[in-house]
Amino acid sequence: MSYKTQMEAAKKGIITEEMKVVAKKEQFSEEKLRDLVAYGRIAIPANSNHKSLSPEGIGEGLRTKINVNLGVSGDCIDHTQEMQKVKMAIDLGAEAIMDLSNYGKTNTFRQQLISYSKAMIGTVPMYDAIGYLEKDLAKISATDFLKVIEAHAKQGVDFMTIHAGINKKAVESFKRTNRLTNIVSRGGSLIFAWMEMTGNENPFYEYYDDILVILRQYDVTISLGDALRPGSINDSTDAGQISELIELGSLTKRAWERDVQVMVEGPGHMAMNEIAANMALQKRLCYGAPFYVLGPIVTDIAPGYDHITSAIGSAIAASHGADFLCYVTPAEHLRLPDLGDVKEGIIASKIAAHAADIAKGIPNAREWDNKMSDARRRIDWEEMFSLAIDGKKAREYFESTPPSDNESCSMCGKMCAMRTTNKILKGEKVEFC
Repeated sequence: MSYKTQMEAAKKGIITEEMKVVAKKEQFSEEKLRDLVAYGRIAIPANSNHKSLSPEGIGEGLRTKINVNLGVSGDCIDHTQEMQKVKMAIDLGAEAIMDLSNYGKTNTFRQQLISYSKAMIGTVPMYDAIGYLEKDLAKISATDFLKVIEAHAKQGVDFMTIHAGINKKAVESFKRTNRLTNIVSRGGSLIFAWMEMTGNENPFYEYYDDILVILRQYDVTISLGDALRPGSINDSTDAGQISELIELGSLTKRAWERDVQVMVEGPGHMAMNEIAANMALQKRLCYGAPFYVLGPIVTDIAPGYDHITSAIGSAIAASHGADFLCYVTPAEHLRLPDLGDVKEGIIASKIAAHAADIAKGIPNAREWDNKMSDARRRIDWEEMFSLAIDGKKAREYFESTPPSDNESCSMCGKMCAMRTTNKILKGEKVEFC
């Protein structure tokens, strides 16, 4: 090939096979897609070693995509259950899966995941470093961290979260801010601890150019991690968050200069009235790069229901420019999610993404809703179940308390508004006795 990355190809005027697949999925002009990839406004994370991938585009003018986090921890080491989550996520239409395993030797599971998954695969190499290298945090060198990044890239990971923006200057801003919840990013806290214990600059910042060489070799998209994202609505849009975001903008341009695709990660916890401004600020400071958000979670008081608090924030964020949503499950802040939690998180995130796509005017987004509304008018239950985002659950609810006839549900019975209006418009009498 005459190119290493999708961005390099786009800059050379080449429409790659991956671009053709994405353009067809999105009903989008191949030429326009290529140009937006060249400008960095769209990323197509597609590692050359991920052979099972069905490519997706993330960014301007495209459908809002969702990511599913999973992976083992020291308290829950069950790779079989994690693969069940993978299969469920793909069946439910998730476009990306992040393996956040942070215990033991994770490469065997990750290779199995990459071989199986048609969805994009993401990782956070920082999580894997301690287990992979079998060293305590303070004893890991900058070179060691780069070895882990290269190992993930060789395996076929499509995008990696790299916390390169939390440099010494950003740490100073964080310390002055006196946050309520300090650092809640797991990767961010580990980098912060490493910096404080060793006295060194963040290795992902100091050796950023070396990291870009590795990522370019395999066409890995860099997802610039928000190490200082707010972990409570009290801490949102503070000096630490914004100082890091400014640095992420600079790092975005440096990656693009080397033909490495970029996504930028964002908050976090944030009150609803701040979300729109934060989306505009990120797009401005990071030159329109695709924005990848967790939530935002709009209130801190609902453990057990954070798939809902997140969906509210996600819908607002995506309608104002966020391109990629990281799902949140009911287990957030409480435990490793089980299969049921994963399903609830995926459905909530897909609802948020679709609602935002309607607001953004994404082609054919509203058409799905119109088909459902037409089926409701005609009281065609089978068609409603086939169109529902979770048709199995919809059917279970309907059949759990069945109506006396199929022209209504058990809530309204013969007083169903659809039934009444349909009969009158057809010239029929409405009778109840």
